[in-house]
Amino acid sequence: MGEIKVPELAESISEGTVAQWLKQVGDFVEKGDYIVELETDKVNVEITAEDSGVLTELLAGEGDTVQVGEIIARLEANGEAKAAPSAPAETPAPQKEEPVQQQEAKQEVAPAAEVKEQPAQQKQWLIASPAARKAARERGIKLDQVPTTDPLGRVRKHDIDLYADQKTAQQKEEKAQAANQSKPVPSPAVNEGSDKPVERVRMSRRRQTIANRLVEVQQTAAMLTTFNEVDMTAVMALRKRRKDKFFEQHDVRLGFMSFFTKAVVAALKKYPLLNAEIQGNELVIKKFYDIGIAVSAPDGLVVPVVRDADRKTFAGIEGNIVELAKKARDNKLALKDLQGGTFTITNGGVFGSLMSTPILNGPQVGILGMHKVQLRPVAIDEERIENRPMMYIALSYDHRIVDGKEAVSFLATVKELLEDPESLLLEG
Repeated sequence: MGEIKVPELAESISEGTVAQWLKQVGDFVEKGDYIVELETDKVNVEITAEDSGVLTELLAGEGDTVQVGEIIARLEANGEAKAAPSAPAETPAPQKEEPVQQQEAKQEVAPAAEVKEQPAQQKQWLIASPAARKAARERGIKLDQVPTTDPLGRVRKHDIDLYADQKTAQQKEEKAQAANQSKPVPSPAVNEGSDKPVERVRMSRRRQTIANRLVEVQQTAAMLTTFNEVDMTAVMALRKRRKDKFFEQHDVRLGFMSFFTKAVVAALKKYPLLNAEIQGNELVIKKFYDIGIAVSAPDGLVVPVVRDADRKTFAGIEGNIVELAKKARDNKLALKDLQGGTFTITNGGVFGSLMSTPILNGPQVGILGMHKVQLRPVAIDEERIENRPMMYIALSYDHRIVDGKEAVSFLATVKELLEDPESLLLEG
């Protein structure tokens, strides 16, 4: 009998959530096959089988939290594959109410057949994940009362949760109706609110982690934000002149992010406390520049890291960002892609944001927010006003170690470098 255990995930991760079983009971599993997908605080991890055999038991259901080293499934090396899902598949979901109708008909014509078929019908009805069985026991719910939308007839934990919520809502409504009958004038607020449609969606583990970390930063850091604006005329003109040749030479497009990354690195070298973090009573001032680039992924915001950004060319930075963004969209980021950033850049402008206050990506003490480029009238001198492509930029910083003068000077340095982009070549 083989066992499937939760492997060591990373030094800082001790548990995960079962996101999806890729194999089911009765399936034959080859050594190296993916069996289950775990969702951790940072990335999703697929666990493979270390031996071949038939999957005989699942000890954790989808949505369950499991610890590193915990046994979550068992394999039988000499077992025979069983088409476990095939029996429910032969009976489509709409026929789940059929046994009641059949029983009423068979009571008159063939009671013996009814007795013979009842165990099979009951077996189909009670196919449920371990998490669903546990939830049903805790709430005193009978599994055969719970409807499911699963095409194979399997009862899952979210079916239990939905059934319990509906039952609670029904009980509240019955109590409200009983109370209203004893009152001469019903309460319109209760009636109006009870009929409003809602949808309950379980927060993913990653979304819960993001929420907890953002709240933690707000509660522990003395966060302030300072703003400035950048005239993007020179950067956009340089891009226009160089973009075709740049793409031809490097097979990657010249975007804004490489300019901003280079400007941030130069400013961090000048103001090193923004490249630090607090550990107890000490400041850890980092002499390397691993810049996190915030990326919107399907499961939530992630911040993959461009390593040694100070040593990379414009093409190297752009290529690295494209690679990390693709891995984020495909949910293929590894833990090493997300760990150890020293400063973060986030670009809300791609979604149309004109101005915002970015939240620190702890334990970092600085984050730069980019925004939408928009034409605005700018005074060139006392007599001339021109429409220029302008971008608001924001620096959120931890005031515990970064003073306002240093933060404002950092942002002014970024502005100056971007408005004279050729200077970035010298800085690099």
